[in-house]
Amino acid sequence: MPVLISAAPALDWTIEILSPGQSVTKATKKILRCLKHGSQMGWLIAPADKAALIYQPQQEISVLDEPDAVLPVPDFAENLAIPVENLFALLLL
Repeated sequence: MPVLISAAPALDWTIEILSPGQSVTKATKKILRCLKHGSQMGWLIAPADKAALIYQPQQEISVLDEPDAVLPVPDFAENLAIPVENLFALLLL
C-alpha cells in the first residue's frame, strides 16, 4: 500500500545567507527547489562579496552588487525597498 506524504506549501520568499565555507551549490539547490514548488522569489546573499543573487521563476539570475541597487521583492512586499548597501549594513559582518 503506498504511503501518502503531505507536502508543506512552498515559502513565498526564500532567503539564504552564505556562511564562510558554506556550499553555494547547496544553497542554490534549496532556492531552486523552493521556486519549483511555488516560491515567488529567492535571494542568495553573499556577504563576502557584498552581493545578492536574485532568483525568480523562469527568469535569469540577477546579480546585484552595486551599493545603490534596490533589491527586488515579491509582490506581497512591494512597498519594501532595500538598497544593497543597507542589506549589508543590517548584517553583522
